[in-house]
Amino acid sequence: MATPSTSFRDGIVAEIPSLRAFAMSLCGKPDLADDLVQEALMKAWAASASFSEGTNLRAWMFTILRNVYFSQLRKKKREVEDADGRHAARLSVSGEQQARLDMSDFQEALGQLPADQREVLTLIGASGFSYEEAAEICGVPVGTIKSRLNRARGRLTAILAIEHVSDIGPDAATMAATASF
Repeated sequence: MATPSTSFRDGIVAEIPSLRAFAMSLCGKPDLADDLVQEALMKAWAASASFSEGTNLRAWMFTILRNVYFSQLRKKKREVEDADGRHAARLSVSGEQQARLDMSDFQEALGQLPADQREVLTLIGASGFSYEEAAEICGVPVGTIKSRLNRARGRLTAILAIEHVSDIGPDAATMAATASF
């Protein structure tokens, strides 16, 4: 990155009081206004190479400050106030260990399926193709696709010893350990 010119640096410094007044008009709080100006100055300095000498530096700086303000405003709308940590405590994530083991078991079971069943399961289950699209890709009737898919799902269920939908996902011990208090 090339060092900004002296005129660029002097121009930015000269605009600080005006930038601060503009920031105050946007947010109404001196400490936030100072933060806005500082952020705008940092962005301007980092983007100094994109500024064309001889153009309106003041307008460029005010645009940067305005964009910083509205970006922070949008970000703030997405943030959740959680001073006491209650919201964060409810957001728990299961460990990945069981998921990795489940995926490994699934991949092994998938490998035990005949190629035509594995192909259909992959096309419809993983790639999201419709029955008609899968039939066209495989060059077989839609009924054949449905039949292969049904047999593939049944075989996977048997190989993985899945008796109920609750058998998929975190087990009871994991759910209890990650439950919020």
